[in-house]
Amino acid sequence: MSGHQPTVEELLAKAKQPAIDAMELHPFYKGKIQVTSKCCIRSLDDFAIWYTPGVAAPCRDIAANPMASYEHTNRANTIAVVSDGTRVLGLGNIGPEAGMPVMEGKALLFKYLGGVDAVPLCIDAHDPKDIIQFVEWIQPSYGGINLEDIQKPQCFEVLDTLRKTARIPVWHDDQQGTAAVTVAGVINALKLTGREMGETRMTMLGAGASNQCIVRMLIAAGADPEKIVMVDSKGCLHKGRTDIRDGNDPWKWGWAQRTNGEQRQGPSAVAFENSELLVALSQPGPGTVKPEWVRSMAKDPIVFCCANPVPEMWPWEAKAAGAAVFATGRSDFENQVNNSLGFPGIFRGTLDVRATTITDEMCIAAARELAKVAEDKGLRPDYIIPNMNEWEVFPREAVAVGLKAIEQGVAQLEYDADTLYDMAEKQIKEARAQIDSLQAGGHIRLP
Repeated sequence: MSGHQPTVEELLAKAKQPAIDAMELHPFYKGKIQVTSKCCIRSLDDFAIWYTPGVAAPCRDIAANPMASYEHTNRANTIAVVSDGTRVLGLGNIGPEAGMPVMEGKALLFKYLGGVDAVPLCIDAHDPKDIIQFVEWIQPSYGGINLEDIQKPQCFEVLDTLRKTARIPVWHDDQQGTAAVTVAGVINALKLTGREMGETRMTMLGAGASNQCIVRMLIAAGADPEKIVMVDSKGCLHKGRTDIRDGNDPWKWGWAQRTNGEQRQGPSAVAFENSELLVALSQPGPGTVKPEWVRSMAKDPIVFCCANPVPEMWPWEAKAAGAAVFATGRSDFENQVNNSLGFPGIFRGTLDVRATTITDEMCIAAARELAKVAEDKGLRPDYIIPNMNEWEVFPREAVAVGLKAIEQGVAQLEYDADTLYDMAEKQIKEARAQIDSLQAGGHIRLP
């Protein structure tokens, strides 16, 4: 006998439950992270070591050699999560205060999944030059910067500038992190459906920061730009879109020139016809992607609807329309294509070799390793990418990223694969053990 098949009403109730729980538990804990000590305090006498007068010795050492800050402080394992609150999840420009719950959550994931200490910094500054200046000012305190939820096109200028000027690695997770995990999911979905990257016709619904970076990385991974059709709120991008040429998004105009070899024109539905893969990162749904659009795609299409907090269409709608593989960005559905599978391991590897930047090649190396983890366990339509419970994903990604950084000459420290794995595993296990210990001791209350 088959098990109970949930009804649409039950599935909808399940989808709404996380928001209900969040409204209860956020005020219960009054935030998700706090500062704890990592050094011993055997008695108050130890403060003569950790503070004055003893602390003057490491201060003098760092003054003589600023790189010694990575040895005397927690800088080597600390990053800042910087956001101006202008593009938070699918909520839009809600401001820096309203963005803090997301940034705290990001910091929690960094620690638990990657063993990385992350500090959320939501700033009341929105001009790209001010954000760039802020990051340049704070970089002496951090080993890296994770830009988060900054609206386009400002996010492009901020990232592109800081990747050139900053002395520490800076990346934009909504671009590079989302792209790395999406490429991993695409690699395995194509394998399941018997397709080759370079021969697959692709539709990108949404032409914002995420999808523009995803397209760049898909092409770097072997996709044919002429077989890709990008869609924004006004329809297909093509060489005749003078509204883009004359606007303030030169990056989008560049993609209009490079993609869409057939020069398809018209509304979103046109881009779906005979397409084999959809990557949607657009307006939250449901209802953003129509079932009839999916039915117009090629046989056994691959459909990624990754808007947050609600995907562009529900999984059951996509499957009823013929989707062979379906993915969302949510953890409560199968095939979560979410950057939480990428940024903890990618930053772990970056910090462990003290890389000066995070290149696209490092992200693609992480994507291929992420895909390989799932392939090693056996691909299925409901399993094209690992989930966050498979903790070995993160040290394996860290190794791939660290080795690629070493290969590209952007690493300041060099280790072999086994050493990198041991380093990442130790950090991640210690982070999880800390949480377990605090819960077991009652220092973190259970609801």
